[in-house]
Amino acid sequence: MAQSASTHGGSGGTGSGKNNGGQIGRQKQKDAPPPLPDPLRVPVADSHTHLDMQAGTVEDALAKAASVGVTTVVQVGCDLAGSRWAAETAAAHDAVWSTVALHPNEAPRIVLGDPDGWSRQGARQPGGDQALDAALAEIDTLAALPQVRGVGETGLDHFRTGPDGMAAQERSFRRHIDIAKRHGKALVIHDREAHDDVLRVLAEEGAPDTVVFHCYSGDAAMAKVCAEHGYYMSFAGNVTFKNAQPLRDALAVAPLDLLLVETDAPFLTPAPYRGRPNAPYLIPFTLRAMADVKGVPEDTLATAVAANTARVFGYPVPSVIGDAG
Repeated sequence: MAQSASTHGGSGGTGSGKNNGGQIGRQKQKDAPPPLPDPLRVPVADSHTHLDMQAGTVEDALAKAASVGVTTVVQVGCDLAGSRWAAETAAAHDAVWSTVALHPNEAPRIVLGDPDGWSRQGARQPGGDQALDAALAEIDTLAALPQVRGVGETGLDHFRTGPDGMAAQERSFRRHIDIAKRHGKALVIHDREAHDDVLRVLAEEGAPDTVVFHCYSGDAAMAKVCAEHGYYMSFAGNVTFKNAQPLRDALAVAPLDLLLVETDAPFLTPAPYRGRPNAPYLIPFTLRAMADVKGVPEDTLATAVAANTARVFGYPVPSVIGDAG
């Protein structure tokens, strides 16, 4: 999950009605969902989304996604409430699989408290290591469920969490690695400005058989390291941003059989709709941009990422994939 914070202010009493009208119009445009892309010929999965943070119903989101060839979504948990919801939603919908975890920025909030109520769970008092252990025990229980196919998003975030929270964050990451290995589930990693430390902890703990770097944020050199270890790299809409050439350089050297595509919705909406609400149905924009970077036909990349995602999360590959191209 790409962290974001929004501010809500009341209307000002100074500006003219015309200016206010223009601001309202621009806000409406920013809030409007982007249009449907042309459908993919080969169906794919959104390997990482947050349906619980998106407007509308799950049913509507799945139908809209399926209409453009996004036939499977992986709903990702970030805290206890979200992980429970992810597991329940996956159990209720054939097109949904789930992962469960405490987000790297959630672990320090559990241990140290969250007096400002920045997280979705509101203001919380410090719970210490005991509270973190209790939360991790529930993640462990959820990870055993058959519809839960991954443990994540977990990892390290040196952007949002300061030095005081690093110990809790790393402790939580190590426990998630253990949970993933014991249950034979994929480990889905959130890595923000923490590349070296994430790779270090994986080496020290021993990585699970399947590791996914969600919303891949490293450079080409790191992509080569990930490839050497067989780690999957999942690219999101930010690979389409003008200032994201290092991501495109990484994508260019990443092996086709280690690539996934994701939205991380409602965050990271691909160009040309950056800043507007993201959702699984927008996957085709990112996939087509990825195909251009890789220099391969759209159907070739779609076939690869569809098979890769099914392999990572252990669900059957749709038969149409084998018939494509």
